[in-house]
Amino acid sequence: MKNVVPIRSVLIFGGAGFIGSNWAHHLLKTSDAKVHIFDNLSRRGVHHNLEWLKKMGCADRLEVTVGDIRDAARVEHAVERATEIYHFAAQVAVTTSVEDPRSDLAVNVGGTFNILEAARKTCRRPFLLFTSTNKVYGSLDARSLVRAATRYSTGEGDSISELQPLDFHSPYGCSKGAADQYVHDYARIYEVPTVVFRMSCIAGPRQFGNEDQGWVAHFLYSALRKERITIYGDGRQVRDVLAVEDLISAFEAVRNHLTRTAGEIYNVGGGFANSVSLLELIEQIRHLTGQRLEFDVQPVRPGDQAVYVTHYGKLHRDTGWQPQQSVTDTLAKMYAWWKENRELFRTAGVTARFTVPELRHAPGVVS
Repeated sequence: MKNVVPIRSVLIFGGAGFIGSNWAHHLLKTSDAKVHIFDNLSRRGVHHNLEWLKKMGCADRLEVTVGDIRDAARVEHAVERATEIYHFAAQVAVTTSVEDPRSDLAVNVGGTFNILEAARKTCRRPFLLFTSTNKVYGSLDARSLVRAATRYSTGEGDSISELQPLDFHSPYGCSKGAADQYVHDYARIYEVPTVVFRMSCIAGPRQFGNEDQGWVAHFLYSALRKERITIYGDGRQVRDVLAVEDLISAFEAVRNHLTRTAGEIYNVGGGFANSVSLLELIEQIRHLTGQRLEFDVQPVRPGDQAVYVTHYGKLHRDTGWQPQQSVTDTLAKMYAWWKENRELFRTAGVTARFTVPELRHAPGVVS
């Protein structure tokens, strides 16, 4: 009797967003996996991402559920058939978490708990990857800073490994950190093969950035639209940037090495070679596009890290993964995508979104 190969059934919470839609596109293009997107469609640009995926002609392998991860019954129903789960759905803004910490908690902790419980109850132990954040390490303000012309550096080494103590700062840091630890513990207690990615800045095509999230896209598209922005601090703050394509290869890497990666936590980012300050990125944008980004300056926001650069050595050691694209490469791809999709950045186009009634009768969509 021949061995029956199980169908790869991939469930992506937050799958209509920037990272989720890029991951769904990759799976539909390079594998025979069935892809199930679960999203509440609350983020701008998500309807364009769904249209992009539907145009691939993979309707028989693509399903979309309009739902909220706070709905435990809806989540459990979605998880029933999944062999892999990718949890990208979240409340993502520090400022929003400060204004409404209860909702932040409900989404980031309660929603994650619903997904974990649904995975546990299947008794099939589906692989589950959760995207956490560098914010779980707090403000990192105990490190001494060296102030140069365009950036800060630290005298203790600029990159942060998984050995850095947790120090949740802000309701967002607390909620993502709590979810991070729940995901990690379900691997230990219930033997669900989970992986946590503590990510730095992810950037690439199809990203609709704003002041609170997706700062590379926010800077680039604001410059191109000649819109003035606000910078909090003096612009010397440093982050490492990871191309979304490199993040996708990291997803594949941990899944392909599951015997080693299950139950692990990894810092994922572009590393020191892909670190850039706000001022340096503004100059790169001017060099690439010819547009100078105009900005106002406000005081640093509470909990903001002056320097955060990922040390991804653990992930490299366990899987061989490392970033392939530079910040310059990533910016160039984003600029090319913008030139082909300028209409998406008109005021109406950016703020418009699908509503549930519009999706009810669309092929491959469950509302």
